[in-house]
Amino acid sequence: MNSKKLVFIHLFNDRSGSPKVLSQVVKAAANNNIPTEVITSAHGDGFLAGVADVQSRLFYKRSENKLLTLGYYLISQGLLFVQCLKYRRQNVVFYVNTMMPFGAALAGKLLRIPVYYHVHETSIKPNILKRFLRLVIEKTSTKVVFVSNYLMQEEGFTKLPQVIIHNALESEVEKQYRVKEETGFTSLMICSLKAYKGVMEFLALAQRSKDDKHLSFTLVLNASLSEIDSFFASIDIPGNVAIYPRQTDLSGFYSRADLLLNLSRPDGWIETFGLTILEGMSHGLPVIVPPVGGPTELVRSDIEGYLISSYDIEELYSAVSRISLDPKKYKTLSDNALSRTRDFSLEVFESKFSTLFNEMQHDT
Repeated sequence: MNSKKLVFIHLFNDRSGSPKVLSQVVKAAANNNIPTEVITSAHGDGFLAGVADVQSRLFYKRSENKLLTLGYYLISQGLLFVQCLKYRRQNVVFYVNTMMPFGAALAGKLLRIPVYYHVHETSIKPNILKRFLRLVIEKTSTKVVFVSNYLMQEEGFTKLPQVIIHNALESEVEKQYRVKEETGFTSLMICSLKAYKGVMEFLALAQRSKDDKHLSFTLVLNASLSEIDSFFASIDIPGNVAIYPRQTDLSGFYSRADLLLNLSRPDGWIETFGLTILEGMSHGLPVIVPPVGGPTELVRSDIEGYLISSYDIEELYSAVSRISLDPKKYKTLSDNALSRTRDFSLEVFESKFSTLFNEMQHDT
């Protein structure tokens, strides 16, 4: 019997966490000899570029104007719905990544094609849109994959089969345990250029640390140079901060850093997993993360790092300063961080998806 083709649908192909995880799912399907197709936006530098047997383009645009972005989004879903009608009478399964591409789910329901959802997010605004997207999932989905226990508790569907498959490192951990030798101490944060990701809190922490000459701060943003210049045009950037635009390879930043920060505002964006947190830990970096959401499943306070609110600048400063001056404590946190990443290996991830793929092949 020929394998059903898996058609993966993702809205915006950039270098953020959800398309990166989906690229791992696509590769896992290929390793199981399953035909694959990806439908996503035409942004060629994203993680989904060229990962599938077939690459199909999805119309999608963004704008600084929120109403215009919403309009583009609704148009994209209408076009996606029509685009997915071509799979009528084809032996396929739709795999919808994030809650957003509802056009594919509606087409799948109409055509009686199995629809699987991979849910990464909980902070969707406005709330009426989130309620609509949840309704679509309830009415169309065969099964829902969640990236963390926290997310399933927050967004679970009582009437649908659901499973938790934690995100995984891109490759098996082969990093050496880290020894702090440099005199300086660099705190790294990697995030989208959004206020709710804690960008301003990062600058506030750097400003608070300006008298500690050994402390420096590196901010890598999923944005272009022009977007960064526009965002920071009227903002005073402390002299101990270096800001970089979107990168294709972050390994050098992890290697040069001493600590990884995630300062997402808990009232604006709750991290449902935190893939960059795991990547940093795989390089032996202790981490400071919010005390809520998915990061609490990765990080245990005073073991791999610390759970501190982004709004508590004094506590953040105290933690950074303290471990920067305590090599013995630093090494303990670093060793623990690296050890912890072995619980989130690609091998475990692919094994769980192999089981899911087998279900899909027998889904009618």
